[in-house]
Amino acid sequence: MKVTDPRTMRAYAHPLRIRLIGLLRSEGPMTATRAAAALDDNVPNCSFHLRQLAKYGFAERVPGADARERPWRATAATTSWDDDSDDPAMKAATDQLNSVLLGEFTRRAQDYLAIRADEPTEWRAAAGFGDALVYVTADELRELTEEIDALAARFADRATRSEGSRPVQLIQLAIPRGPVPE
Repeated sequence: MKVTDPRTMRAYAHPLRIRLIGLLRSEGPMTATRAAAALDDNVPNCSFHLRQLAKYGFAERVPGADARERPWRATAATTSWDDDSDDPAMKAATDQLNSVLLGEFTRRAQDYLAIRADEPTEWRAAAGFGDALVYVTADELRELTEEIDALAARFADRATRSEGSRPVQLIQLAIPRGPVPE
């Protein structure tokens, strides 16, 4: 789903909504009750935020569900937006959403660190943190990002999963440092 207006972007920019959509995408359709249990939240809160996600087109009720079980599903496998608008409302909404995502990514990394010691050696050795400082133009950075996305897509688009595989979230941050060159 491509978000193109600031109101929809601000509606999406909520930590619980981001987690709910992520859960629906990774685990498939589920009720607000099951989502609340998975996210350690309460049912009325999850139900409210699922309805808000539906209002803005991010989630929907599963067709054909019975009246007792009313599961939700994500309407798209991904959500994207452009970061290049000069419209002040869009820039503010983009910054808000990016800030919420950064908080969520940080929370996930901290959750991993809390259980890292219990991970098997092979997974501790394979996972981790790192950075690289590169000197690139804006066009080169775009090209680098596209190549990283294409590399990750090779593994994300697998029709079958390898034995012993598990979900791994790759988090990409491309943050310019220093002033804009003259």
